Amino acid sequence: MSTTTLASPQWLTDGEMRGWRAFAEVNHHLMAALEADLSPHGLTFGDYEVLVNLSEADNGRLRMCDLADSLGLSPSGLTRRLDGLVKAGYVARRPSSDDRRVTLATLTESGLAVMRTASTDHLASVRRHLIDLLTEEQITALGDIFIAVGRGLGRTTTIS
Repeated sequence: MSTTTLASPQWLTDGEMRGWRAFAEVNHHLMAALEADLSPHGLTFGDYEVLVNLSEADNGRLRMCDLADSLGLSPSGLTRRLDGLVKAGYVARRPSSDDRRVTLATLTESGLAVMRTASTDHLASVRRHLIDLLTEEQITALGDIFIAVGRGLGRTTTIS
């Protein structure tokens, strides 16, 4: 019988623990506040992310696999996320004219309109709950932090 010795964990310093706990404790509440401000538009934060991604894509459409990857969702997770948006008429699933094996998520005119309307409240919410609470230096640091974390997770970003 072999015994496995577990390495002693590398405990966080007080400063590291402070940063981690502050992020962990506030993240959920921040996201809930942002989502609450989207709810009058009948959108969740996840719905809004889909609409924004599609609005920024060429011709308002993305391959389902690319959209799933961008949102950090599995294919089935994206399907579930899109179901309500398709039912509302904000997104359509269409076969690709280039490759019939590929399904495209396509932003509809109605989806673009609801995203544009919701964006005013969403941007005000982001300002109220985050941006206006920070100094310019903190905002720059925040961007640098999450770009570095994204890279560490193997994610590339279009943000520089």
